Amino acid sequence: MSFFKKLKDRFVKGEEEQQESTSQNEPINESLEEADSFNPYTGEAYKGGEVVYSKAEEEERLRKEALESEEKSAEKETEDYEDKLDRLSVPAEPTEEASIASKFKKGLEKTRTSFSTKINDLVAKYRTVDEDFFEELEEILISADVGVNTVMEMIDELEMEVKRRNIKDTSQVKEVISEKLVEIYYGNDEAEEVEGLNENPDGPTVYLFVGVNGVGKTTTIGKLAHRLKSEGKKVTLAAGDTFRAGAIEQLDAWGERAGVNVIKHSAGSDPAAVIYDGIQSAKSRNADVLICDTAGRLQNKVNLMNELSKVKRVIEREIPNAPHEVLLVLDATTGQNAMSQAKTFSEATDVSGIVLTKLDGTAKGGIVLAIRKELSIPVKLVGLGEKVTDLEPFDAHAFVYGLFADMVEEFDEEAEENQA
Repeated sequence: MSFFKKLKDRFVKGEEEQQESTSQNEPINESLEEADSFNPYTGEAYKGGEVVYSKAEEEERLRKEALESEEKSAEKETEDYEDKLDRLSVPAEPTEEASIASKFKKGLEKTRTSFSTKINDLVAKYRTVDEDFFEELEEILISADVGVNTVMEMIDELEMEVKRRNIKDTSQVKEVISEKLVEIYYGNDEAEEVEGLNENPDGPTVYLFVGVNGVGKTTTIGKLAHRLKSEGKKVTLAAGDTFRAGAIEQLDAWGERAGVNVIKHSAGSDPAAVIYDGIQSAKSRNADVLICDTAGRLQNKVNLMNELSKVKRVIEREIPNAPHEVLLVLDATTGQNAMSQAKTFSEATDVSGIVLTKLDGTAKGGIVLAIRKELSIPVKLVGLGEKVTDLEPFDAHAFVYGLFADMVEEFDEEAEENQA
């Protein structure tokens, strides 16, 4: 099976089937239809962090309807009522994979438009695959911020694969490029699975966020808190960035919006003391997750290392094996500057994962591959838009689908015409 066909089956067809299923099963409640998340533990649906639907209230309404109905028999009333409750327990909402596919397609629109146009122009320019073709392809990939070293390795592998498959037509190289992009990201990991966030089974899970000012660190923490809360988890935030003006107030506002507890001190306080109080609060409240914000000053690398080391020591002392993730937040629009930030923070602390924000705002989304390949740090989360629900786990297959979505559809149409 071709790689484009695999992407089509995994993302496009699954989404079409879900949309068809959804159209046949209209949601019971209009508020539920408008909601952007649902908490199965509380039976509440949320839109923008606010409760717009409650299963308990809906059950009460249905119960009253059943009692007031005089036309139906008692047996019929019971059947209708139970049927409604069964439908309530499974809210009509898109499957996770279909939703991720559509978000990656929309979020990578700028990169796809630029990348696809250049690839199509290249294919139109060359009828056969030769050395000149690969040289121009190399320039296209470098311009997308894939990274020079990563591009050189990829071009070598592409040349070998083209020879192995005996590909002469340049249009057939598109599919090989998409396949190699996924292979470049996962490297020797044959499973090619999405790398989720680590969790602590024996107490609070601690996520330590690091990154320079202006990359969207506090906003990302707020979105993650909202996501975890909608999954039924108890979340506590620790406002450890006590230096940036307005940082504490910004995190406090996000905490209120997400409906989670925020531990804060006054501006200029010791960050380690804030994190310590955050840990004690998380323990006393039996919180599932503690998310710690930190300062983003990079004027002096030594001071940065000392500050982060102090915070980490406090966390490790209070919760063994914590933090369970050290997440470096990078702004995708800064391109290769994000690479230098990643290198600096990797030297200062043990970064376990990358959160790439504003991926929807750049035409150079290839930075994802450069970071993964050259620094061997997995991208755990990506920001694909401004909505509170636009923070998604990174999926390399969905990423490549987002880059080649138009080509995938064109490829299938051509294949169907050839078979007809």
